[in-house]
Amino acid sequence: MELLWFAVFAVLLAGYFALEGFDLGVGLLLPLLGRTRADRDRMVAAIAPYVLANEVWLVAVGGTLAGVYPLLDGRVLSALYPLVVAMLLSWVLRDAGLWFRRRLGGTLWRGVWDAAIAFGSLGLSAGWGMALYAAATGFQAPAVHPLGLLLGVVVTLLFAFHGWTFLAWRTPGASGAARSGRALLVSGATAALPALGVLVAAMPYLLEHTAAPATLNVLSLMVLPVAPILVGAQVWVWRTFRPGKDAVPLPSFF
Repeated sequence: MELLWFAVFAVLLAGYFALEGFDLGVGLLLPLLGRTRADRDRMVAAIAPYVLANEVWLVAVGGTLAGVYPLLDGRVLSALYPLVVAMLLSWVLRDAGLWFRRRLGGTLWRGVWDAAIAFGSLGLSAGWGMALYAAATGFQAPAVHPLGLLLGVVVTLLFAFHGWTFLAWRTPGASGAARSGRALLVSGATAALPALGVLVAAMPYLLEHTAAPATLNVLSLMVLPVAPILVGAQVWVWRTFRPGKDAVPLPSFF
């Protein structure tokens, strides 16, 4: 059972990096590729159907961490409290930018919230890199460390590339290129590599500090039956909003 839940946790964390990674990547690229208001609107509209579905993966990661690795959950919060707060604020800032940017039509209003999307995406991307570094050292080293900052830069660049690949797949030609679904899978797997690397290194520790078998049995009864529904919903989103003549047009609620 411990190995099963480790696999579930690994899939959820890697899935978050691979899926939310392109959302954050598009946000990072907004000031670079969004030269006009129409360009920025199209970039944001490209990720609009996926944002909420992708954020569910982070909620699932947090829930699994608290339920399956309760001791590690407390250790993460105590060791990385300032970083966790900064990442939560970045998440709120990015989402506020998405929801508020089109509520008024003024240039200044749009500019402020588009900047919020970019800075929020940067804070989350760099924060994940620093958090992974701290986890890789067993939380013995501070997250704000030269190597932690370097890993933050690496994760940010991987997310930006993943976001560019997503735009080239979702809106061919709008980003100056076109990419296939296979290329998107490769960029997603690449974006998830840092998280997978840390998980593989931490596997012995996680297996040793898993919750009691009785707790895992209860979690299995509560969570695993719902998993096919969540996976099915994710598949529906991707099939409905895929590129092509039969795809639903780009929504514009952001």
